[in-house]
Amino acid sequence: MRTLHLPYLLDNRTRIEWALGLARLLFGVVCLVNLVLHLDPAYREHFVAMIAADWAPGQPAWLMAYGHAMAALVTDLGVGIVVGVMVALEALLAFSLLSGWQLHRLAWVGVFYNLWLWSTIGGLGGPYTSGATDPGTAIVYALAFALILLCHGWRPLSAFRHGPVAVPSEWKFIVARVLFGLLWAFDAYWKWQPAFLHGAGSYLAGSMAGQPHWVAAYIGFVLHIIEQLGVERFAIFAALAESALALSLITDVLIDLAMPLGVLYSLALWSTAEGMGGPYGAGFTGNKGDVLGTASIYAIVFLLLIAARAERRLAGSR
Repeated sequence: MRTLHLPYLLDNRTRIEWALGLARLLFGVVCLVNLVLHLDPAYREHFVAMIAADWAPGQPAWLMAYGHAMAALVTDLGVGIVVGVMVALEALLAFSLLSGWQLHRLAWVGVFYNLWLWSTIGGLGGPYTSGATDPGTAIVYALAFALILLCHGWRPLSAFRHGPVAVPSEWKFIVARVLFGLLWAFDAYWKWQPAFLHGAGSYLAGSMAGQPHWVAAYIGFVLHIIEQLGVERFAIFAALAESALALSLITDVLIDLAMPLGVLYSLALWSTAEGMGGPYGAGFTGNKGDVLGTASIYAIVFLLLIAARAERRLAGSR
């Protein structure tokens, strides 16, 4: 059989660059959706109320004081002005992610902007009392921007080369991997707490509230299967799965198996426990910060790491 040698077939290096780029573009699409959600006037109207996450019962006194100070500052500056600046900044970040323009600089802005969101409307992911399961949403977005910097994720398509194109150093990949592993370790810790082990079913049941019929039906179907298998068995499986992902990311053991499974596990979380980020309404979502989701960004981070690891391997083989 005759073999066709097509000049436009991509070599391994180019495939990896495209993989990095597509993961980055997917993150850009998510940020663009978040921007559209934040353009709704209702988001501006309840923005200050969201900062109340800092002084929710169970939060430390210093965070409550910080939250009140931030709320006062936003009020003094004008909620409309603050949200307008936020929307402009989010539009710039989404454009940078989608085009690659100045991303090697603007990703730093994405990191610090999302850390600010995490410290205000995210309440630092707290209060960390019975029922907590993760460190919040904006911290995951901040980590995604950090991984773009560490993995040089601005190098996807030849048409959009606006930053340094060198393969990142091994230590950068290690830092990215370990940071993500520590985030999973934090998640795993809360999955081992009695509130989750004995009440995992209630988390899924709660995610059905306010959802469209087909989403609620899908989550209900999954919940039915879990109840048949045993809710506590499922909770232990989730705690073990997240512990294994954390351990693999931190130690580099079985990492090639763990990362693809991490993508699937993250998407499963997003589509069930997070209710695909919903329910969606005028200026709000079911996620802290009124964004598309949290576990969806976990999946994107795994994709970034998979491409970055493949690139490191290719660089090491030369």
